[in-house]
Amino acid sequence: MSTAPAPDRTAAPSWTVGDVTVHRIDEVALPAATGSWLLPGATPDLVAGQPWLRPHFAADDGTLHLDSHSFAFTVGGSRILVDTGIGNGKQRANPAWHDLRTDYLQRLADAGFPPDSVDLVLLTHLHADHVGWNTRQENGTWVPTFPNARYLTARVEREFWAGYGMEEARRQMFRDSVFPVEEAGQLDLVDVPAEGLEAAPGVRLVPTPGHTPGHVAVELTSRGRTALITGDCLHHPVQLAHPGVGACVDIAPERAEASRRELLGSLAGTDTLVLGTHFAPPTAGRVVAHDDAYRLVPVPARPGRR
Repeated sequence: MSTAPAPDRTAAPSWTVGDVTVHRIDEVALPAATGSWLLPGATPDLVAGQPWLRPHFAADDGTLHLDSHSFAFTVGGSRILVDTGIGNGKQRANPAWHDLRTDYLQRLADAGFPPDSVDLVLLTHLHADHVGWNTRQENGTWVPTFPNARYLTARVEREFWAGYGMEEARRQMFRDSVFPVEEAGQLDLVDVPAEGLEAAPGVRLVPTPGHTPGHVAVELTSRGRTALITGDCLHHPVQLAHPGVGACVDIAPERAEASRRELLGSLAGTDTLVLGTHFAPPTAGRVVAHDDAYRLVPVPARPGRR
């Protein structure tokens, strides 16, 4: 376990959950075209019917706002990172993800999580925009970014991709962002039962399959307070109002919708803080009933220096 200095709690936007401070580690805002590609059912007319989405989550013309970021927090002395974004210098078919040059690692360090201090990396699933900073290039070789961390994902997730007929772009992602972690002996595969699995004290993996077979959300509990990091069970708040809107890259669309509806039903009317892995600022909120579905009541972050 690391002995790095305690996190600077003013370095990144953050929320308090009991005794735990959850930091949003920004990587990049995604291009305007992302929303219509990713969520084709979220048409401008459908978005316009939910005025609460504006201005934070959608533009006046119905364009969806989406971000790439991670969440970092410390529990029981362990520094934990949930998902690792797109990464720098990765060769990607999606031009918005290709060969990025961001200061993500500096932002992570500014929040008190330098790479060698991270103890546990939780991967909600194995898509390119969630595993990119698993590795960084060193002397022309991809090596684990977090040399002292255990990387953890669902066993069914890894086994699915092992037997999947991957296109070249996905094979490249595994070569540069998954295989090096496996080869370093740092990837742990876990069985996640229906009731979830404790990954660390107060940190539970919640099965939310459909987007991918082994997708998990991450629940954090401290002193009676709870937060839930969505991963890609929810890409955008419009899906609260229209849970039937799925992503074009969902492996099992009907199962993804069922997971989304089940999760939203469990969250509605509770005090659980929902942290969207791709939600634009204010990023977090609480789920309340709205019309015949739900809406998000934003909970702004405590601002950081950036």
